[in-house]
Amino acid sequence: MAGMRLLPEDSDVSQLRPSAATDLISDDDRSVAADSWSIKSEYGSTLDDEQRHADATEALNYRAEYSSDKDEQDGEGVSSMLGFQSYWDAAYADELANFREHGHTGEVWFGGDVMENVVSWTKGLCMDISKGHLPNHVADADSESVGQHEKEMSGWSVLDIGTGNGLLLQELAKQGWARGPKDHSLLILINYGVRFSDLTGTDYSEGAVDLARSLADRDGFASLKFLVDDILETKLDKRFLLVMDKGTLDAIGLHPDGPIKRLMYWDSVSRLVAPGGLLVITSCNSTKDELVEEVDTLNRRRHAACQAPGAAGGQEASVDPPPFRYLDHIRTYPTFTFGGSVGSRVATLAFLRN
Repeated sequence: MAGMRLLPEDSDVSQLRPSAATDLISDDDRSVAADSWSIKSEYGSTLDDEQRHADATEALNYRAEYSSDKDEQDGEGVSSMLGFQSYWDAAYADELANFREHGHTGEVWFGGDVMENVVSWTKGLCMDISKGHLPNHVADADSESVGQHEKEMSGWSVLDIGTGNGLLLQELAKQGWARGPKDHSLLILINYGVRFSDLTGTDYSEGAVDLARSLADRDGFASLKFLVDDILETKLDKRFLLVMDKGTLDAIGLHPDGPIKRLMYWDSVSRLVAPGGLLVITSCNSTKDELVEEVDTLNRRRHAACQAPGAAGGQEASVDPPPFRYLDHIRTYPTFTFGGSVGSRVATLAFLRN
């Protein structure tokens, strides 16, 4: 799961969770949760374990009994061991050991088909934006700003938050990229005016970063950069034109304090996406409409903060554009019908940074 690394691999979920939580998460529980999340994608798991038969809803409905100073957890949201850094540290310790012993790549969250679909679709969006082509619902408002950034956007810097084993960045590199030699030269793709460079993956699990670096080096992608960083308390001091999230926001939401951490996530991400850039989120826990509403809520919160008495910037701040605007979503995932409604088990959306 490119997972919740940055919270996922967070600055220390361990500092926010009860100290005894790790002891209460058994190996069997970890297996069930990982199995459930994989099956949830409906594209199959890459794991070979015969025990991978748990129902998809188990990971989402599992309520771990963590010790706490309180008798009950606050909030009504679903929580899971997948919301804790301790789970991912243990999971990637196992995957790193399997790689060193057997050369195994490890889990591909949501499946390889979804990953390839996300990369191909995202590349197409980048091409369109570099040419100044935007969907009708945003074209009129943003055509001028896109034109101002068109020159800069011919070269796209990329950040993958909660990178896990780093295979998403590798897949980006395969899309027409020239593989960098062992001297760590930049990977560059020039395709219809789009050039991707400076590919960086971050995760709050040190084991995930070690695994991603090892796989990239083995597979000939030594130019990819991987850093230990928590998205909720990121130390990154630069902005990227393309920020990818495949499962990280999902995992953050599974922490008992998920609602608060999701707010922290959006505040951090809004500082990492450059103006005119893209945030691409893939989720199996949230629908397209739910993610759009979450971004709308962020925008309203920012607007209200700017208008509050004593807000920095005075009246001028109130007219600042909202941080993100919905741009598009993948429409080719398999769908199902339930209760008269049509939906997909995976949602991938792109938001434009104003």
